[in-house]
Amino acid sequence: MIWRRRREGRDPALGGGAGERAIIDIGSNTVRLVVYCGAPRAPGVLLNEKVTAKLGREIATTGRLADEAMAMALRGLKRFALLLEDLGIRDVETVATAAVRDAANGAEFAAELRAVGLKPRVISGEEEALLSAHGVIGAFPDARGIVADLGGGSLELVRVAKGATEGASTLPLGTLRLPEHRKRDRAEMKKSLDKAIRKAGWDLAGRAPQTNGTLYLVGGTWRAMAVYAMTARGYPLSDPHGFCLDAAAAQVLAANLAASTSDALKGRERISTMRAEKLPDAAVLLQALLARLAPQEVVFSSWGLREGLLYDRLPEHTRMQDPLLAGVAGFAAERGAQATLATRMAAWTLDAAPAREHGSERLRMAATMLALASMQIEPNIRLPQAINWALHKRWIGIDGKGRAMLAAAIAANGNQLTLPPELRALASDEALEEAVRWGLALRLARRLGGQSRRSLEASRLTVKEGTLVLELAQSHEALFGQPTEKDLKLLAGRMAVPWRVDVVAEIAL
Repeated sequence: MIWRRRREGRDPALGGGAGERAIIDIGSNTVRLVVYCGAPRAPGVLLNEKVTAKLGREIATTGRLADEAMAMALRGLKRFALLLEDLGIRDVETVATAAVRDAANGAEFAAELRAVGLKPRVISGEEEALLSAHGVIGAFPDARGIVADLGGGSLELVRVAKGATEGASTLPLGTLRLPEHRKRDRAEMKKSLDKAIRKAGWDLAGRAPQTNGTLYLVGGTWRAMAVYAMTARGYPLSDPHGFCLDAAAAQVLAANLAASTSDALKGRERISTMRAEKLPDAAVLLQALLARLAPQEVVFSSWGLREGLLYDRLPEHTRMQDPLLAGVAGFAAERGAQATLATRMAAWTLDAAPAREHGSERLRMAATMLALASMQIEPNIRLPQAINWALHKRWIGIDGKGRAMLAAAIAANGNQLTLPPELRALASDEALEEAVRWGLALRLARRLGGQSRRSLEASRLTVKEGTLVLELAQSHEALFGQPTEKDLKLLAGRMAVPWRVDVVAEIAL
């Protein structure tokens, strides 16, 4: 009873009680439970657990779900049902994809799931494609191109542009089905896959890559491919979500992996044995997709079907929210940095340190929220932890350059002006310098009056005729102490302008 009252009393905005929702995804390779919490537009993951049951491993030969695979999946699903019951999570959606959809005994398996209290929905191939596309749109609101969701039993392809989808289709080219096309060697496999893709009506070869847009790759095997590429090039970020390759680099990656072997890939950091077994065949599939779809670039997405299910439930006004700001705002609020304070700080620093050529106001606002949240951490671990937030936490709607600018602003807010070397691998010196000014301006705003609202109302920071000017109301003249003078000088020095302080009767609104 104490545990139940504690859960029911938690604020949903903090990821508790009604704020939690769960998706059970019964795929051909894995059966997965994910519990989401936090901001609906950019949900965080509270629990993520999978069982590698390989339900679809015998579909091609027997047309049925294997008994052993069903038993393993059912064992995991019973655990999931009990976990959700004990955690008090009532908002649960269970979906089954290609294996259950295609198997002769799929309906029998679904009945067993209902017997343990789950309510599975077997979705069509077209619906699976659309849900994956909606997950990509949720993660990349400006997405334009083709989504390719690779599962164990099928490959879904769908066009996306301007928040809409078109031409969804499903092909029997999942990772469990790819060996059927291999036959003698992978050269023959590529021809077979190329033929299957063309036969399904997906042949954009000969069109300009700019016309075809981006190829968004969804699925665990694609993400393992991204991890391989990131490691190979010494990429300083750890999250494969949003990792981007131009078409030429993607072709090199696919060729290298297609020429590799599963044994050579096993044991590599962050690539599981299961993914290592699938990567060479998946690389041949990628070669065929690149040849037929001719994209301008390839982007890896960690958002897919499950996030598409969540995105579909959102009202239109919530869908229109910026996913980066929604996610950062919820994260920062949990750590004592409310968005209202960050908004005041961002407005106070706007004239002196705006987003100019390299950043954006949304990015500057995100940096402000994270930097303020970092001040709630004890000083000896504050900066390393906050910089890790910027670089390695899964934010939605940001690229590597943006992450580097977040980290630079956070470092400058903490008066660390020697930036970590990995930032320069992600962003230019000019972009980082712009972000450093954001951080120094925030440091001045934060320390001027201890983050009090009144101190921000009784002061103003402007640039007048090439001079950085701090205006103070007479009532708050004493705020200009030695720390404030030091912070003002530091910011002016980075801006390469002189500075002064003006004391006025009052600050006009």
